[in-house]
Amino acid sequence: MPRKPAPAEHDPSPEHPGRPERAAEAGPERGAGPALAGAGLDDVDAVTRAVLTASRVLVALSARSLAEVEDGVTLPQFRMLVVLSTRGATKLVALADLLGVAPSTAMRMVDRLIAAGLADRRINPDNRRETILQLTDEGRRTVEDVTARRRREIAAIVQRLAPERRAALIDALTAFNEAVGEPPVPLADDAAGPPHPLGWGEPGSG
Repeated sequence: MPRKPAPAEHDPSPEHPGRPERAAEAGPERGAGPALAGAGLDDVDAVTRAVLTASRVLVALSARSLAEVEDGVTLPQFRMLVVLSTRGATKLVALADLLGVAPSTAMRMVDRLIAAGLADRRINPDNRRETILQLTDEGRRTVEDVTARRRREIAAIVQRLAPERRAALIDALTAFNEAVGEPPVPLADDAAGPPHPLGWGEPGSG
């Protein structure tokens, strides 16, 4: 029997993942480039604007990559899959805390992912009064496939940059990631652990 798509969650972000056609249209903001620093903005404003522009493109790429693999899964639902992929079997309260949502909201998301065949729940062997949540094989495949698609699309964009621009981008993004405590994504052939395909590190990490 065909697997039912996960019902849509409300996504307050401007790049709604239910509209992949907008992802194909996303690109650099007009006027945002080397001249940005001289546009009358101070350093913080200039950097903030540049990061917002880049994040718009990255969210659009995430939405498109997800839609090509699982068009019935939203970005908030995929975020939950990523956390389960990274941490393994997890209690509901811990999962809600990692996602920064109420347990009731996390439960609704879990129910939809279970209905879609991407996650399941089982009794905690260490405390039979608790249930723990984990990915199914299909859920794990979804995370891996979406991550691989995003990696290819981002690599294609990076290849357009001159070598010196790539080096500068590495320094800038590394500093940005360290400032927010986001762990680095493993190399493409690194089997030590799953990546953070949508960039949500654990609260308080780093």
